[in-house]
Amino acid sequence: MRWLRDPSFWVSVLIVALAGAWPLVTGSASGREDMSLILMFVILASSLNIVLGYTGYVNFGHIVFFGLGGYIGFYLISQMGWHLIPAAIAGAIVTALFAAVLGAIILRLRGAYFALATIGVNEAVRALIVNWDALGGAVGMTMNFKRYQAYGGPMNALWVAYGLMIVVALLSVITSYGVRTSKFGLGLLAIREDEDAALVLGIAAPKAKTIAFVLSAIFPALAGALFFFKNGNIEPGDAFRLHMSVEGIVMIMLGGYGTVLGPIVGAATYERLRGYLLTSPIFKDLQLAFAGVLLLLIIIFVPSGLVGWLRNRFPKVRRVLA
Repeated sequence: MRWLRDPSFWVSVLIVALAGAWPLVTGSASGREDMSLILMFVILASSLNIVLGYTGYVNFGHIVFFGLGGYIGFYLISQMGWHLIPAAIAGAIVTALFAAVLGAIILRLRGAYFALATIGVNEAVRALIVNWDALGGAVGMTMNFKRYQAYGGPMNALWVAYGLMIVVALLSVITSYGVRTSKFGLGLLAIREDEDAALVLGIAAPKAKTIAFVLSAIFPALAGALFFFKNGNIEPGDAFRLHMSVEGIVMIMLGGYGTVLGPIVGAATYERLRGYLLTSPIFKDLQLAFAGVLLLLIIIFVPSGLVGWLRNRFPKVRRVLA
C-alpha cells in the first residue's frame, strides 16, 4: 500500500507510538498521567482537524462528542457492569449516530451560523444531561471501586485505560492521514476552498461533510469513555467544557491547519504550556486569556502553524511533514 511507503505517515505514527510507550517502559505513574492528557488532546485535535482543517467548518461544540461518549461508556460500565472496551465502543457508535443526524441538519449552515449552532448543541446536550436523573443529574455518577477488580484492581485499571488511550490516539492519527491522502479527502479540501465550486465539479458536499462529521465524532467519544473510566467519576461540567473545543482549535492552528502532524505537535506543545500556566501562581487564572492571545498571534504571524511554517521554510522536509 502506498501509505506504508510514505515517510510522513511513519513520522506521525512513530511520534505518537514512541511518546505513548515511554511511561509503559519506565513504569512512571506521573509520566503516564501527563502523557495520557497529551494523547487525549491529540485525539481531540486530530479528530477536530477532519472537520476544521480539511473541510473548513469551525466546530466550537466538538467537545459534545467527548462528553456523550464518556457518559454512555461510564453508564454502561458503572451501572450495567459492561467491560470497558465494549462500553467505549457502544458509546462511540451511539455518538456517531448522533453526529450523523446532527450533521445532516446543521451542516446545511455555513460560516458563523454553523459555529454558533455547534455552541448551542453543546449547551443543549449539557442541559439535557443535567436534568436527566438516570445519568446522575447535575452531580453526575461515581464508579464503584468493585468495578475495577475485573482489570486487576484500580491501579492496574489506570494502565489498561492508558494503553487503550494510546491505541485510540494512533487510530485517530491513521484515520486523519487516510482521509487527508484519499480521494474523499481531496473532495473535503475542495469544499474548504470553495464549496459552491466543489458542487459544480460534482462533489456531493452534503454527504461528504456528514461523513467527515461522523468520523470526527468517533475518536473523542472513545477518549471520553477512557478518560472518565480512569477518573472514576463524571459530571456534566467536566464532560461538556466548551473551552476545550476552543483549546482544540488553538492546538490545530498552532501545529498546522489541515495537516496530519500539525494537531499532534500543537496538542503536545499547548498541553505543556497549559500545564505550566495552571501550576503558576501568577498565570493560573489567565490560561484561557493566553489561549486567545496565542490564537490571535498565530493567525496574524504564522497562519500555517508550526508544521506549515517548516514546510514553507524548508521545502526538502515536505515529504516527511504531511
